[in-house]
Amino acid sequence: MAKKSEASRHGFRIPDVLLNVEDISIVFGGLRAVSNFSCRLKKGELVGLIGPNGAGKTTVFNMLSGVYTPTEGEILFTDKNGRTVQVHNRKPHQLAKLGIARTFQNIRLFGNLSVLDNVLIAIHMQRRIGPLDAIFRTPAFYRDDERLRKKAVELLELFRIADKQDESASNLPYGEQRKLEIARALATDPALLLLDEPAAGMNPQETRELMELISFIRKRFDLTILLIEHDMKLVMGICERLIVLDYGRVIATGVPEEIRDNPAVIKAYLGEEAMIDA
Repeated sequence: MAKKSEASRHGFRIPDVLLNVEDISIVFGGLRAVSNFSCRLKKGELVGLIGPNGAGKTTVFNMLSGVYTPTEGEILFTDKNGRTVQVHNRKPHQLAKLGIARTFQNIRLFGNLSVLDNVLIAIHMQRRIGPLDAIFRTPAFYRDDERLRKKAVELLELFRIADKQDESASNLPYGEQRKLEIARALATDPALLLLDEPAAGMNPQETRELMELISFIRKRFDLTILLIEHDMKLVMGICERLIVLDYGRVIATGVPEEIRDNPAVIKAYLGEEAMIDA
């Protein structure tokens, strides 16, 4: 008989818990890439997932976002209607509708489309019209279209790239492409935002601005954020809690001050460029 998860035993009725991950693992061939990963995210938290290169961080994100299906374990999520649903067996587009959005380590914009169109593609999930309105282009269709366009422009203004809304996304500087990818994720109206190395490739000034932006959008959109990042200054500066992975296993959890001085974490980072300063 399969072991009954903690979430199942308690009915997952714990106040303010948005995501409950119970002992998920994934095996590729004979390789166990992630083993018995568990975490619980409360609504409004900003949590960092860190570890040396190859520790399994992006693989965890891929399981949380539906790219991979865990070999073992379960993932439970409280959707926008307050229902608890299993999400470990759902596709990315289904999770987006439930309220889970993500960015990628390698930017995945539609480079040939305009900056505005990249956001509009995502924001169309929020349409309030029926299929007949869309087919016959009724007044309701145009009103809804204008509403969504206005909302998309507001997101671009928030990220200070509205003045480039008509440019091709591929023409944006690297740092602004990062911002656009986050804006596109926000356009799906998520409750949980997964950010995979959002500061990768940014200069120090862009990283500082990103720190402020992440803190701002978290409050503005009432988000729960799980963040993968190698920039320890960024992680230590904005995350309330950290989860540390090494060789696919959790080796430590706690507030930044505890993680900074944890011997197991220091050992895991020895020889790594991203080693945490003591």
